[in-house]
Amino acid sequence: MNLYNRYNLTPVINARGTFTPLGVSRSSTITAEAAAAALQSFFIITELQQRASEAISAWCGAPAGAVTHCVASAITLSISAVRTGLDPERIATAPNLPQVPNKVVLPAGHAVNYGHEIIQDIHLAGAEAVLAGNENGCESRDLESALDDPQVICLLLVSSRLTRGHGPDFNQAVKLAHARGLPVIIDGAAQDMRVEDLLACGADCVLVSAHKYLASPTAGLIIGKRDMVTATLAQEKGIGRAMKASKEAIIGVLAAIDERLELDIGLWRCEQDHKLKTLADRVGVIAGLTAQTLVDPVGMPFARLAIDVDANGYGRDADELASALRDGTPPIYLMEDRLEEGRLVLELVPLTIGEIDCIGDRLEELADGY
Repeated sequence: MNLYNRYNLTPVINARGTFTPLGVSRSSTITAEAAAAALQSFFIITELQQRASEAISAWCGAPAGAVTHCVASAITLSISAVRTGLDPERIATAPNLPQVPNKVVLPAGHAVNYGHEIIQDIHLAGAEAVLAGNENGCESRDLESALDDPQVICLLLVSSRLTRGHGPDFNQAVKLAHARGLPVIIDGAAQDMRVEDLLACGADCVLVSAHKYLASPTAGLIIGKRDMVTATLAQEKGIGRAMKASKEAIIGVLAAIDERLELDIGLWRCEQDHKLKTLADRVGVIAGLTAQTLVDPVGMPFARLAIDVDANGYGRDADELASALRDGTPPIYLMEDRLEEGRLVLELVPLTIGEIDCIGDRLEELADGY
């Protein structure tokens, strides 16, 4: 089925990464077929969640796991779980729990905006964000000061290339929180290929998106200690009702995890390197453009391609080039956060060689004098 023709939609080339406004990722045929089959079937949802927990444990070694609608919902639900535990009255009343402590410590540089402010996820759980340190960094003493407030319920850390400033060291931060009897939640939304590393910090739970590099239907995963996972799922009797995972999402997650367990990571990395070289070679012969690879700043096992634009040599500056690519047919989207430096950044993980060739063609066409 050609959905673009049927529904009058615009085909796009997504070199911007797992970007929600562009649909995040592409599922494999196996995962897509599993999700489609789920749509025509009935299940006991609690049983589906149990199978998901077993699959998540087999994948990354955590005691338990569960599927939520997305990571944004998992942040809200896990914080609410800390506030309510398994108390049915609290769950039914949340987020309006005026007698329950409600402060969540978050390093200031981790107060990211990924389409909306992460602080709003905290507020939806009836909690208040306490920012430790400042945008330049968060030291251990900043965390200790913030964690010593008797109204603090947990520490929230973010693993993302969007964070700002230095620190804190996750291992040290977890120790500081646990020394005060406070649980630690790590938001690692786009870090599904680093779950084991994040769990090794000792956090009570790690939250990752299943629809980014795992490429399932839209879903978030909460992975970690069984009591934390159980209390998060229990929120479906309260505010979590609006954030529950669908049957097709859970089945899609199961299929995607099966595929991840079979993945030859060495071969996969070679494929990603080949994509980078293919486009870098094309860029390298275009006057005014220079290509180099950028390793992922938080340790994901692939690199991105940076294209530096010399406006005098190319005939357009980086901002003009990004706009021209976006306004073309098909539109080509890329990372635009470094345009002021004269740099375009492209993530090629989900792209085919045909799409990469199309990007190369367009860069040549847009060069000065075309």
